[in-house]
Amino acid sequence: MEMKSIIRKRSLLLAAAFVSIALPASSQENNPESAAIAQVTIDASQTGEPISPYIYGQFIEHLGRCIYGGIWAEMLEDRKFYYPIPATNNIWRTTREGARVLAASPWKVLGAGTTVSMVEKDAFSGKHSPHVRGAGGVEAGIYQEELGLMKDREYTGYVVLAGEDVGPVTVTLSWGDGPNDRQTHRIRRVRSRSTKVPFRFVAGADTDNGRLTISTRGNGTLRIGCVSLMPADNIEGFRRDTLELLKQLNSPVYRWPGGNFVSGYDWRDGIGDRDRRPTRTNPAWTGIEPNDVGMHEFIRFCELIGTEPMIAVNTGFGDAYSAAAQVEYANGSTDTPMGRLRAQNGSRKPFKVKWWCVGNEMWGNWQLGYMRLNHYVLKHNWVEEKMREVDPSIVTVASGDLGNNWSRGMLTSCADHMDLISEHFYCQTRANFTVAEHVAQIPNNVKRIADAHRKFREELPSLKGKDIRIALDEWNYWYGPHVFGELGTRYFLKDALGIAAGLHEYFRNSDIIFMANYAQTVNVIGCIKTTKTHAEFDSTAFPLMLYRREFGTIPLKVEHTAAPLDVAAALTSDRKAVTVAVVNPTENAVRMKLNLNALRIGGPARSWTITGPDPMAFNHPGEPRKVDVEEGAPADLNGIVSVRPLSVTLWRATLR
Repeated sequence: MEMKSIIRKRSLLLAAAFVSIALPASSQENNPESAAIAQVTIDASQTGEPISPYIYGQFIEHLGRCIYGGIWAEMLEDRKFYYPIPATNNIWRTTREGARVLAASPWKVLGAGTTVSMVEKDAFSGKHSPHVRGAGGVEAGIYQEELGLMKDREYTGYVVLAGEDVGPVTVTLSWGDGPNDRQTHRIRRVRSRSTKVPFRFVAGADTDNGRLTISTRGNGTLRIGCVSLMPADNIEGFRRDTLELLKQLNSPVYRWPGGNFVSGYDWRDGIGDRDRRPTRTNPAWTGIEPNDVGMHEFIRFCELIGTEPMIAVNTGFGDAYSAAAQVEYANGSTDTPMGRLRAQNGSRKPFKVKWWCVGNEMWGNWQLGYMRLNHYVLKHNWVEEKMREVDPSIVTVASGDLGNNWSRGMLTSCADHMDLISEHFYCQTRANFTVAEHVAQIPNNVKRIADAHRKFREELPSLKGKDIRIALDEWNYWYGPHVFGELGTRYFLKDALGIAAGLHEYFRNSDIIFMANYAQTVNVIGCIKTTKTHAEFDSTAFPLMLYRREFGTIPLKVEHTAAPLDVAAALTSDRKAVTVAVVNPTENAVRMKLNLNALRIGGPARSWTITGPDPMAFNHPGEPRKVDVEEGAPADLNGIVSVRPLSVTLWRATLR
């Protein structure tokens, strides 16, 4: 099987030995000479298995503002009119955690309320479309507010219209209340059949309360099918600013579309004409799912940022035949029914999706279609068999969890129907936690999961001769107010330190952990945050990005005397350089002596540091960064090196 060529056989578990020393309580950043010298030994003769690049994976889900409002560039809410106009209750509601979520139509009526009605007959998309009845010279129509606009920025869009005797129709973008605070696009003729009419505007001022209005002064009835508005610099429908950050993040694989969302998702809703795709109530979270981003858009997203797709299939409300059809749609030739349909929808070449998750968290009662283990193992095997009949080359990930013996049961009954097994964990915080205690949660959970699966290998006959490794395809911190929409938690410097320490633990368990997917990339517990007009790295992005770019791939055994510091080291794949990384969760500077043994350093090492002014420092889109990664002065790894307080430091030195 292809997976066996990707993953090498199990080797020595690397563990760092932590022996505490007393570090001076006084500030050492201004007087590093006063700090005790911590001894760090790096043993190049004891190497672990190569670190899989897939531990730098990411995860995106149709939840909150991860895709819509984060990655996708559409500015309008409910652009296909799922909710009736006008709203009969509050348009927005606030969740317990402070997220503002859509609860009714954001479109408002211009003129008398009786001029707009929702008509089901011949609806353009979904169950009904708005009809605007002309008021004989009085302006009537609909509008949407709260649009984020930037001065001198171009915006492009379209409206699908039909009608008889409606006269000229105007589409207006406003950024203020004055007569000059708007631009209007005039549509002189409206056809009787639905027609897409494009428009383009240039905003005259910055505002978070722009307005788009569609109106007529005619006597007939105007039928509005759907509307779209995006910044003109969008890249095939995706936000340019977000994509630029995602390219820098450089994750090798993205898991999609869920998450809890997938257990109620019909992938067929996300193919075909985007304007005609049905809007649904989000099956797992709040608000609606417009299905503007489906499989084609996800594959194109992966192509644009240079990553691999990983698709989860629905084993909640879904079945084996639907999952098999989805694999055929993605990977089948045009000689197959689903491959032919894919070609009709614009993609003649197969998508060649390699990574497939068979379900998500099917052990939990929050999951649509969840069931008992003894039933689910039958469903998993059935679904996986049908998927593999379509494409035997796929790599499948089973839904695992250490709780309630679920992973044990899956490995016992389904070992012949998986290549990897999934685990998830999220960490919170406590008011009485020190930064070091907060940081340690992440590596402790990684180690807990790795140790449990090693024990499974010792105890389960079903695993004899098999090498089923872990895909930790959801992991992160998850706590605090939802500042950036549903689950849109903010991250701080202390969280970045924890993510870096988590990467160190992945390195130490490279023999059994093959993949990890940080959840969920943008806004939703994500390492990138966006507003209506700006995008920025949150603190947790920097270790993921820095280690992906600079850290080695052949882990080395490390011992040190500087707990609670976390130290990791690795050779580059060509063995021409050594990398050393240190997470310092204390407010004291630390001086370190690296005992490199047989490693011969060829010159000064490059160095990078991730830090900020205090453990609660954070970044906000559109504002100067408080947490960042910066390249420091060259360091002599043969001498004494200094580590700043509350920091991640990474060195890279060539070898002789």
